[in-house]
Amino acid sequence: MIFLKLFLTYCKIGIFNFGGGYAMIALIEDEVVNKNAWMTASEFTDIVAVSQMTPGPIGINVATYTGYTAVVNAGYESWLGIAGAFLASFAVILLPFILMLVVTRFMVNHKNNRDIQNVLSILRVTILGVIAAAAMVLCTVENFGTPTQSLWQFVWSIAIFITVFFFAFKIKINPILLILACGLIGFIVY
Repeated sequence: MIFLKLFLTYCKIGIFNFGGGYAMIALIEDEVVNKNAWMTASEFTDIVAVSQMTPGPIGINVATYTGYTAVVNAGYESWLGIAGAFLASFAVILLPFILMLVVTRFMVNHKNNRDIQNVLSILRVTILGVIAAAAMVLCTVENFGTPTQSLWQFVWSIAIFITVFFFAFKIKINPILLILACGLIGFIVY
């Protein structure tokens, strides 16, 4: 039963996702943590962090890790978790792949149509909102702490976040260097 539910859930995530992997995070979190309770918010946050550090598209990486974790957390053996990882990864790309085959054929024939261009410009703005929602999903107690639990951890987390945001967007520091620096700071501070 978990496999069918996993397949249908990731098909839904794949077909209703616009904007790439980061935009997908909020929808995956809602399905996997809130609706199906296949894992905790803390586990999901860890999975997103690992998915960002591993090679490949983040949406597929998150699907792979959550597919495995959902099956194992449901009480199945780890080899079935691997099957869950493959199933979730396949399901998340299946319908978008088919849709893109159809849409690409249509777009080639109508790429200069004014209505098509208007729809695409609206989608660009919508995607920004979906990515912002994904960022808000990651602004959790697990990532930042709370001022009432540990003011020191909360202040450090906010300071690191603001500093990395500044260095990434204003100074254009290589993201790999920022990840390494944050890992070192996190190791020292925490």
